Amino acid sequence: MPATASIDVTRADGPRAGGRGWAALVVLMLPVLLVSVDNTVLSFALPEISLALAPSGAEQLWIIDVYPLVLAGLLVTMGALGDRFGRRRMLLIGATGFAAVSALAAFAPTAGLLIAARALLGFFGAMLMPSTLSLLRSIFQNRDQRRFAIAVWAAGFSAGSALGPIVGGFLLEHFAWGSVFLLAVPVLIPLLVGAPLLVPESRDPNPGRVDPISILLSMAAMIPVVFAIKGFAVDGPTVSAVLSALLGVAMGALFVRRQLRADIPMLDMALFRRGAFSGAILVNLLSVVALVGFLYFVSQHLQLVIGLSPMVAGFALVPGMLMMIVSGLAVVPISRRVAPHLLVPSALVFSLVGYLLVAFASQDQGLVPLIVAFVVLGLGIGAAETISNELILSSAPAEKAGAASAVSETAYELGAVLGTAILGGLITAFYRGALVLPDGVPAETAAVARETLAGAYAAAHDLTGVLGDRLWEAAVAAFEAGVTVTSLIGALLVVGAGVVAALTLRPRGAGR
Repeated sequence: MPATASIDVTRADGPRAGGRGWAALVVLMLPVLLVSVDNTVLSFALPEISLALAPSGAEQLWIIDVYPLVLAGLLVTMGALGDRFGRRRMLLIGATGFAAVSALAAFAPTAGLLIAARALLGFFGAMLMPSTLSLLRSIFQNRDQRRFAIAVWAAGFSAGSALGPIVGGFLLEHFAWGSVFLLAVPVLIPLLVGAPLLVPESRDPNPGRVDPISILLSMAAMIPVVFAIKGFAVDGPTVSAVLSALLGVAMGALFVRRQLRADIPMLDMALFRRGAFSGAILVNLLSVVALVGFLYFVSQHLQLVIGLSPMVAGFALVPGMLMMIVSGLAVVPISRRVAPHLLVPSALVFSLVGYLLVAFASQDQGLVPLIVAFVVLGLGIGAAETISNELILSSAPAEKAGAASAVSETAYELGAVLGTAILGGLITAFYRGALVLPDGVPAETAAVARETLAGAYAAAHDLTGVLGDRLWEAAVAAFEAGVTVTSLIGALLVVGAGVVAALTLRPRGAGR
């Protein structure tokens, strides 16, 4: 990455943070842990939610997707507003709203109201995540310290994901599914107390004016595109999906045009001309798609197919989550000696192997292949995420840290949407196409069984005797066929991330 005068704070010999800075890092980890716990808990709570609220297949996907969809649509806006009005201020507003809405989501009586609550969580979550990453840029001006802080930040996602299934599993076994949302309240209260004391306020010293048209255009670009991707994955190339995609692309073009013409744009498009910045964004996007897609179908396999309780299923994924943490921290000293265009593709080879293990493992091998596969997958994803996030921050001027962090988080959340929409949608489509129902299943029961694997599970238990067993065996066989094909597609996504890293992250110019 070429060195420029605008990013002097990225030097390894920049001023070092003291104890107050590391204490601030601890406080900033709270929302990171919360968001990652929330995502993992929801994946594991989905079977319970499906049984309690009886959502359709589309509603089940929306329960997962609406949060990152709204969040992705607002991240750039909230990042830019944080640069202007104060990143710590946005963090505190987001934390307050997130805690309040989480309490409402816990008692949602219908799938529709739960989807609405998740949308509001996305609104306030968009204030949280860019603020945490951009504040690290202002707190840790020494690049070696910042590499480690970002590794801790990235490990926070993995730690939360590892903690989520265990804590969530305990809650799901002893309380109603709504209890998983109440976790936000005790986590965010210390943040609201500690952030004003430990985290310094930071903002762009020369911010542009608030541009409502750019805000609307950014949302009008993101939301229709993601909606179209969901439609393509679940229902194929319908008219509404095609029109949504065209609308999103058109709005995106108008957004870019407006930013290029603005004296002080909401999002500096010149950032994307830097190979390290654009390449790291794409690596983030593709690797998160692969990771979230894996978790989507594995959580259902562990609970519904193998028959594990939510807590035991959570423990089954802990080794993989811990490997993500270890690899994310261990790659920091290695990154000082190995160029990112070599290091990231090498790490992602392990993730490729993890997906191939799932694709070619037979159903009767049970739990062990899935644990091993996730450990290997996590090794690559953890290292790649640490390097890519650090490159994104280092490539941007310090005064634009909020906008740069927002782009990074947009890639992450868009990847979460795409992971569920593409891989989750594909496995649902393959499941429906491969499901051969036994003779004698009532039409109403058959319709429920065709919707989702959880629906088939409930339908099979409503039937008695051999017919219920045959229905469940047919559903499991159809689901496993979908897992094989979807795993191969996930492997191709990992290969794509490695190729992008090799081509775009090569250092150029005067050093890194």
